[in-house]
Amino acid sequence: MMSLPATIRINEVGPRDGLQNEKSIVSTNDKVAFIDLLSQTGVAEIEVSSFVSPKWVPQLSDADEVFSKITRREGIIYSALVPNLRGLERALNANVDKVSIFASASETFSRKNINATIDESIDRFRPLVEEAKKAALPIRGYISCVVACPYEGPVDPGAVRDLAERLLDLGVDEIDLGETIGVAVPTDIEMLYDEFEGLLEPSQTTLHLHNTRGTALACAYRALQLGVTRFDASCAGLGGCPYAPGAAGNLATEDLVYLCDQMNCMSGVELEKLFKAGRHIALALGRKMTGRVFSADGADTASGSS
Repeated sequence: MMSLPATIRINEVGPRDGLQNEKSIVSTNDKVAFIDLLSQTGVAEIEVSSFVSPKWVPQLSDADEVFSKITRREGIIYSALVPNLRGLERALNANVDKVSIFASASETFSRKNINATIDESIDRFRPLVEEAKKAALPIRGYISCVVACPYEGPVDPGAVRDLAERLLDLGVDEIDLGETIGVAVPTDIEMLYDEFEGLLEPSQTTLHLHNTRGTALACAYRALQLGVTRFDASCAGLGGCPYAPGAAGNLATEDLVYLCDQMNCMSGVELEKLFKAGRHIALALGRKMTGRVFSADGADTASGSS
């Protein structure tokens, strides 16, 4: 059996990626309480919000206020997505620890998601990265559709590598590979990382999985075997895919923690404290969550407590 990493690093994306597609608006106070509960769990990073136009993502229109109200714990990175210079300015004013930019390996998805071609998106990000560097802010480069696109179908892993090279040349510090629509199986993860040979080791990337078809955890396990140690995950499976209505959202943090801890690949995250955060956001949203471990062991909806 292949050896697994001794530890993993989890970036909790529930407050941003998990909430952004929710139809019901979560109050600022509930978001702050959710993030403060997540800060107690042991995750290495929390993606708090996104400094996008409220017109495009109303759910995250309170990013500035959320950042001003959360209680930051030493050792945790509090990050945010920024689409442009205006978003970066807001992020700097909010004392964000890390910023993320968002590109796509699919031309069609890029046009529909950010109204720009891949080339145009790189040009847009250049001044943003320059300004972030001046402020000494670490920069994550998200690449979406690393396996497939909802419009174009399968995506060539070579296109993903090419975009990663361009982002690294631009000056980003971290490449985050997003399996946007949840179609991947373990062999797709193998092919993806085979393509990155000579550019980045698996341990130098972050993997962002969606569980639309129930294969995210299997993909995470294969990634662990390949040497991936950094993952995005979402408390209680919070989130959804706008291209697959009713589908499960991101890889659930509890599912990943349970899998890894049971195999002595330690996450440093406390499940009971994750359950508490999950109960809080489930109550705020008024619905059941999709995470399997949370549903089996942590939901405790009868008590209604958070």
